[in-house]
Amino acid sequence: QVQLVESGGGLVQAGGSLRLSCKASGMIFRHNNMGWYRQAPGKQRELVALISTGGSTNYADSVKGRFTISRDNAENTVYLQMNSLKLEDTAVYYCYRKHIVIMTENWGQGTQVTVSS
Repeated sequence: QVQLVESGGGLVQAGGSLRLSCKASGMIFRHNNMGWYRQAPGKQRELVALISTGGSTNYADSVKGRFTISRDNAENTVYLQMNSLKLEDTAVYYCYRKHIVIMTENWGQGTQVTVSS
C-alpha cells in the first residue's frame, strides 16, 4: 500500500521560508515522478512543482525562482524548499506521485502552510 506522508508545514511570516518533506513507502520510489500540489480555500487544486525520475523539474509560474523541488531516492523522500513566501502561498500542500509505466497516482494527506503579514 502506497503511503505519502508530508511534514514541514506551519505558520510563517511573509518573506520567510519553509521546507516541506514527503516520505514515501509501499512503492519503488525511483520509478515514480513526484510532485507538489496545493489547494487554497475556495480554489481548485493546482500544480506547484514536479520532478521526474531523472531529476527534471517543472514549476508553476507563480513559484518560479522562489520554490525548489528535489528528491532523495535513497531516503524515498521529495522536498519542497519554499523561499520568499507570500500571502498567496497560503494553502494545503499535497505530495503526489505517478508511476512512470503503469501511471498509478497517489496523494498525501496534505500539510497546511499559512503565510501571515
